[in-house]
Amino acid sequence: MSATLKNDLPGSLSQDEAVERMIRVDHAGEYGATRIYAGQLAVLGRGDKGDVLRHMLDQEKVHLKTFSGLIATRRVRPTALLPLWNLAGFALGAATALLGEKAAMACTVAVEEAIDEHYTAQLDTLGETEPALVRTIEAFRAEELEHRDIGLEHGAEQARGFRLMSAVIKTGCQIAIKISERI
Repeated sequence: MSATLKNDLPGSLSQDEAVERMIRVDHAGEYGATRIYAGQLAVLGRGDKGDVLRHMLDQEKVHLKTFSGLIATRRVRPTALLPLWNLAGFALGAATALLGEKAAMACTVAVEEAIDEHYTAQLDTLGETEPALVRTIEAFRAEELEHRDIGLEHGAEQARGFRLMSAVIKTGCQIAIKISERI
């Protein structure tokens, strides 16, 4: 018999349902991340931050490819909101980049902190179940934290309105996560 998810309470999702939601939302999140970096690169790609942004985008593309594979092999329905995340992600990336390099880095920090919290909660829920998925999430979480650190090293906290921008972006990410799990 396989292990069960931590905090499994009466009325909660089955293990299979919970894992499907995780894969669905992680796929959506990684898709959104690729769009954010694409938007930032559209504005800043030829400047000093171009190589840094391309490095982070390349890692996000690997994350997306991995979750796209899990969507296919596990027959998980992707979120119906991918067209929205396409536009919203690109717009967020481009808008923050138009505010300047530090604002783009502030966006990166906010998004990656929200994803760190999200991945940490998933790891806590999975416990010892789904060891391959746990390893994947742990590895991707480490790269997301690398992105956060890159943003901090490149002046994110010096962006005008950093705290407000960060709070708004994190809240948007949390809402997107909740919606993408279900729709």
